[in-house]
Amino acid sequence: MHIVRALWGSSHPGPTLVVTALALALGIAIGLEPWRLAVLTVAVFAGQLSVGISNDAIDAPRDRTVGRGDKPLARGDASLRVAWGAASLCLVIALGLSLVLGWRMAAAHALALGAAWAYNAGLKSTALSIVPFLVSFGIFPSLATLSAPVPSFAAGWAWLAGAALGAAVHLTNVLPDLDDDARTGVRGLPHRLGARPAALVAAAAVVSGAIAVLVGSSGGVLTAVAPAAWVLFAAVVVVAAVTAGRAVLRPPSRALFRLVMLAALLLAAQLVVSGAALAA
Repeated sequence: MHIVRALWGSSHPGPTLVVTALALALGIAIGLEPWRLAVLTVAVFAGQLSVGISNDAIDAPRDRTVGRGDKPLARGDASLRVAWGAASLCLVIALGLSLVLGWRMAAAHALALGAAWAYNAGLKSTALSIVPFLVSFGIFPSLATLSAPVPSFAAGWAWLAGAALGAAVHLTNVLPDLDDDARTGVRGLPHRLGARPAALVAAAAVVSGAIAVLVGSSGGVLTAVAPAAWVLFAAVVVVAAVTAGRAVLRPPSRALFRLVMLAALLLAAQLVVSGAALAA
């Protein structure tokens, strides 16, 4: 149980559960059969476990250097050999379950996970660090639609919204760790932009994604937009505006990270509310 707890702590539990919940919600929104919904949810959960554990396994030496006592692998709570075994097993399970839902779903999930693993393996330290997030989150809504009995890719606006969500997540996820990353040579796109510009770009990305959902899901007929979608859109815009104002007027802080992540979660909720139009 000690090793299991260490692996769970290394899987980035928060993001893992949020992404899994998003997959479940999108599956419900498009009306997947219960068994397909269950397989989709477990496949995404296993895939996220593989991404999180592999990330911490790769980063363990760097985390020890900067004294990250909150990281189980850096503390030695589980060996790297065990961590790599667990990450690999979760990856196999994720792809195997995806194949149950069809080769198209398996291929799309493999692309998303491949991009995430590529980020872990080295892209995080380059100016292209945002690309894996654009790819993984861009294709993410299609994991639900490709799991349907008649598989299809999600509508173009959903790709744009997913990519915008991914950009916002990436640009803000590293903000609390910029100093530690600089000490160990990690210089992805957010590091090159700096905390304030990264937060501003992230806020703009979230608003762009919200507009894509609003216009795309209604076919451009804004009078057909559901009240709940309007409320979520307005909330995204307000939180993004507060984020931009804080980024300009105050020194960068962890509050910027929290604000943009809140806006990103609101965008995800807006996407779910509009899920019935995903495959249109």
